[in-house]
Amino acid sequence: MEEKIEVLSGLGIDHLVIVPFTDAFANQPAEEYIRDFLFEKFHPHTIIIGYDHRFGRERLGDYKLMEKMAPQFGFKIKEIPKHILDEIAISSTNIREAILHNDIEMANKLLGYTFFFEGEVVHGNKLGRQLGYPTANLKVQDAEKIIPGDGIYAVYVNMKKDLEKELMEVNSFPFEDIQDKGMMSIGFRPTVDGKHRVIEVNVFDFNKDIYGKTMRVYVKKFLRAEVKFNTLEELVKQIDQDKINSLQVL
Repeated sequence: MEEKIEVLSGLGIDHLVIVPFTDAFANQPAEEYIRDFLFEKFHPHTIIIGYDHRFGRERLGDYKLMEKMAPQFGFKIKEIPKHILDEIAISSTNIREAILHNDIEMANKLLGYTFFFEGEVVHGNKLGRQLGYPTANLKVQDAEKIIPGDGIYAVYVNMKKDLEKELMEVNSFPFEDIQDKGMMSIGFRPTVDGKHRVIEVNVFDFNKDIYGKTMRVYVKKFLRAEVKFNTLEELVKQIDQDKINSLQVL
């Protein structure tokens, strides 16, 4: 929700109303929802509704019902048509599928901005440091947040500001303005017989103690699938190439 509010705040919206989706709210008949909620609480001049939006008990409300009731309550009604981009409908389902199946470039195109997620930097087994590529291991706190499919990605990252700084800068962007370049690995690390799925980010030219801090990762491009190498030397050679490929993208 915080991410949604942040994205919307950059679009010039004056007021945002977030309504708890309780059983009582969900079970309102569609006509009551229009009369008692939309009209009584907002007295709208114009209502804009998606072409396939359904509302009210048993999802019986739609654009046609809005159009029928508009003259009674004195508001105009506009329909958002189905949007197609590269023969793909822009929908939350298609965006989620693109993220989960490594098609991050399509996901970003459909979103209209670069997909991002956040995680707390936690201690790992320090293997990346031994290979010359120290990584920040991320623990995503929100279980509902979508994480991209396994593989290697080119990314930008920035760190969340300290609490004291946030309190001083009311309504400021909660993350540092500087974005660092890096590459991210998501998966089970088959070369070292990993047992758990991990998210690791190697930030280029970065040498700060960030354990316990929150990192935001902007996912720019999927580079390759996760592969099991015969030796650590082969793995390092591929990581060297991954860095080159990432810098060509970023």
